[in-house]
Amino acid sequence: MFDYPVIPTPDDGTVLVTFPDVPEAITFGANEEEALNHAVDALETALSFYVDDRKPLPVPSLQAGLPTVRPSALESIKLAVYREMLVQGVRKAELARRLGWKAPQVDRLFDLNHASRLDQLEAAAKALGRHIDVTLA
Repeated sequence: MFDYPVIPTPDDGTVLVTFPDVPEAITFGANEEEALNHAVDALETALSFYVDDRKPLPVPSLQAGLPTVRPSALESIKLAVYREMLVQGVRKAELARRLGWKAPQVDRLFDLNHASRLDQLEAAAKALGRHIDVTLA
């Protein structure tokens, strides 16, 4: 769902990683493995800018032959609920009303640096008429 292709590029003794679909996400590492590990944090940070600015999330493109990076499971759920809010045209204040929560609780729910609880995300999904489906792959 949030598998973004990355372009690893040798860069003066390190490996630079850029995201064709998320230009704000850039990182590097001593080698490709380390750079791809850092890429998760770079991606989550960049996507948090979209959430903070209430912008639609970039759609991951399909680019054969490129490795992909995805946010952690919890952040992916947060992003999926956020995207559903945008699709439905539901604002944070409306979601807070549906949940019986205060606005800061909803703000924290979509803060990618905040360790939200899964039951809170499930409640938010339910308030949007959706549910969370977990798959172990």
